[in-house]
Amino acid sequence: MRQELLSLPKGLAEEVSKNLVMVARLIDEDPEQAYAYSRIALRLASRVAAVREAAGFAAYATQKYSEALAEFRAAKRMTGSVELWPVMADCERGLGRPERALDMAGEPEVQKLDKAGQVEMRLVAAGARRDQGQLEAAIVTLQSPELASNAVQPWTARLRYAYADALLAAGREDEAREWFGKALEADKDGATDASDRLAELDGVEFVDAAIDPSDDEDRDGTQNLVDDEDEDDDEDDEDAAEIAAAERATDVTEYYDEDDEEYEPLEQSAADAEVRGDKA
Repeated sequence: MRQELLSLPKGLAEEVSKNLVMVARLIDEDPEQAYAYSRIALRLASRVAAVREAAGFAAYATQKYSEALAEFRAAKRMTGSVELWPVMADCERGLGRPERALDMAGEPEVQKLDKAGQVEMRLVAAGARRDQGQLEAAIVTLQSPELASNAVQPWTARLRYAYADALLAAGREDEAREWFGKALEADKDGATDASDRLAELDGVEFVDAAIDPSDDEDRDGTQNLVDDEDEDDDEDDEDAAEIAAAERATDVTEYYDEDDEEYEPLEQSAADAEVRGDKA
């Protein structure tokens, strides 16, 4: 990414970099804010592959699958890399086109993926089978040397979890319980809710812990959330103001290439038009 940004003027590169950092920082906890920052970066440097990729993931996180797919296609076209192939296929699923995702699972690009990418493609293909109501086919799709291996890799927990979930959907509860347990063993980072699924299968119910008596409460025991809501509103206002300030600070606005078949030109905002009129 840094090498790509070096192709930009120094000041512009710094501005784009700041926005990309915010995308990475917020994409899990606040996808909508991450998406807003990605749009700023995209207006500044739409011809940088890393920017198109970041914009794609931000759109994907907010379930804007058509937009995400277009961004991923643009990034792939710029770099020639097939790394984004699985997430592109998953966008097809998000758009209600599981048959296209399955077609992509059979394309030569899959053979060019590394092991992690191939496992991810297998997960997407299994999901597409389930989208079509083909539960047994989804189970077979997930059966692989990676699933059978006792070695724990970064993808192991998710692969075992997907297999357990497919087994459960097919009514094979005992096998599902076994594989949820195996997923939990491999899930050191808590990437899945395998422990909750196991508890659910075993009929365990969780009860919320008692409210701390030191909290501000009403007489009926209901927690008073007014102050907390005010603080959240203040934080939202600050985030919105920060994004607006970043947009106003933008001196260079780069719109989509009119020759790019994947895109329609971005509509110029009234604010942009006013700024450009002032500079003229």
